[in-house]
Amino acid sequence: MATSETMPETTSPPAVAPPVPPQRRHWAMNVVGIVGILTLCYFGESVLVVMLVSMLLAFILAPVVDLLSYLRLPRSLSAGIALLMLLAALCGIVYFSYNQATTLVHDLPKYATRVREEVSSFRRSAERLEVLPPEHEKGVLNVRPATDWADLLTRGFGSASTAILAISFVPFLVFFMLTWQEHVRSATVMLFPMENRHAAYVTLGQISAMVRSFMVGNLLIGLFLGAVSTAVFGIIHLPFFYFAGFASGILSLVPYMGVLLSLVPPIFVGLGHTGSKEMFIVVATVLGLHLVGFNILYPRILGKRLQLNPLAVTMALLVWGAMWGAMGLLLAIPITAALRIIFAHVGSLKPYGAWLGE
Repeated sequence: MATSETMPETTSPPAVAPPVPPQRRHWAMNVVGIVGILTLCYFGESVLVVMLVSMLLAFILAPVVDLLSYLRLPRSLSAGIALLMLLAALCGIVYFSYNQATTLVHDLPKYATRVREEVSSFRRSAERLEVLPPEHEKGVLNVRPATDWADLLTRGFGSASTAILAISFVPFLVFFMLTWQEHVRSATVMLFPMENRHAAYVTLGQISAMVRSFMVGNLLIGLFLGAVSTAVFGIIHLPFFYFAGFASGILSLVPYMGVLLSLVPPIFVGLGHTGSKEMFIVVATVLGLHLVGFNILYPRILGKRLQLNPLAVTMALLVWGAMWGAMGLLLAIPITAALRIIFAHVGSLKPYGAWLGE
């Protein structure tokens, strides 16, 4: 009698999705994190700009505070004295600039009409390029109003009163940053796990050295460009050469717009007083100094500290300028250099730091 043997049923194991490789997961998380940070920067412009400007000023005043503290003065008193010195210097610059501008207006009465005509002609030409099509009235041209430079400079602050309120926080933030410098640095390091505290301490130290070198280097380059410009403008007998020279040298440091802005002071004071030969010397001097400053002085003085490649700098200026306007152009380089230092000390972000670096 044949017996039929029952074969055991074989059940296939449930399908399991292949695990996501760690590298792909880290890459996606990094991209999401960077997008989130940029979104936060875009919507928190007014607060972040005030904080970053205060940090830059605090780095400038830190050596003065350290010197006064070395002379046995309390750190709070040293910070107050340094802040008052900065405010006095700024008031002096504004007062000197205002007096020079007033004297310039009084010394150029015969050319005031010519200046106004040139400016009006240029403005009419610019407005004609922005003519809008008529909407309701036949034969009437609706001209778009010219751009308000005050709106550009205070972009993100909402209004002038909001901008003044935000700027009023800067002296207090600078004072507390200088007074609680060591406490803030040690407390920031303590926020990280024990195994990462050394890397956080080194990262903060490198960022501090980079920002201080960036500010001091820009000041030295600006003073050098201003001194050479003043000497050349004095040789060709340009009116108010001492004012136009240093203003041109400082404005030359503005990214992208520096070349055009540095030409404004000497051309304005020389309008009607100098001939075509002197104007050619002015333009050649400004352009030559700008090229020397950004191709020779800037890499030698700041290149070792910043360690940013030209493509990264250009993209940073584009991104931060689009988000924060004029303040974004001024803060783009130190922000990007600080990000490169942070990326270089985080394992999963090191490829981004290498891409930003030289």
